[in-house]
Amino acid sequence: MAFQINTNLDAFNAYNALAKTSASTNKAQLRLATMKKINSVGDDTSGFKVGKELEAGNLKMKAQLNNISSGKNWLSTAESALILVDDKLNQIIAKQEDAKDPLKSSTSLQNDIKAIADEINSILTNTKINGTDVLASVAQSFGSGGSASSVINIGAQVDLASNQAALTAVQAGNAGSLTQDVSAFQADVKTALGYIGNYSQTFASREEYLTSSIANNTALISSIFDADMAMEQLNATKGQIGTQIGTAMLGTLNAAPQSLLSLFR
Repeated sequence: MAFQINTNLDAFNAYNALAKTSASTNKAQLRLATMKKINSVGDDTSGFKVGKELEAGNLKMKAQLNNISSGKNWLSTAESALILVDDKLNQIIAKQEDAKDPLKSSTSLQNDIKAIADEINSILTNTKINGTDVLASVAQSFGSGGSASSVINIGAQVDLASNQAALTAVQAGNAGSLTQDVSAFQADVKTALGYIGNYSQTFASREEYLTSSIANNTALISSIFDADMAMEQLNATKGQIGTQIGTAMLGTLNAAPQSLLSLFR
């Protein structure tokens, strides 16, 4: 066995082993600190790529959920308004029936119908969200991620233009308001309410799908990125002990050539 001072191979081997142990310990400690097993692309290139794609997918689906929430709010606002309109049309029809009773005051009934018609007109023109008319003939699109675009156009269902004549007639508050037929107007309102119901079901179904997908994606992201804290604690403890022993052995092996000094006494 040769005794060398210039190149202490045993000490170099101990140093390399100590460096590996230290690197492993540092990685375990970093995972404990961040609670993630992938802290950089170098930790797991493919896992990092897949995990980030899943995270991007989750962000997109969460935005779609927000869009659905806005769409549901839009529908809820329109529903409340149209139910009020339908109720008030029923009131007008009831007043018109009262007018067939010769003992009732036609003038008072005309005034009542005018007041109700004015309220209907106010509802139709002033039901707004963020400055946009909910019941206008303007389509609103809410991106929910479905195969079909979620375009809502309540105004097209109510068809305000074709019903404006009937509304104007009952707003006049004259004898004509007692006989003006508002059944077509009411039929449009009921059609619009059915339309709202259908879209509400569509949004509810899409919301359920997105919520489930986000939960599944989150579980996958967790399996890719989240550290096993118990295992990393074991690795960190083992590494700390190994580092202490390795440091001691490096010191011993590094000093081994000093034994050669006895040859020069």
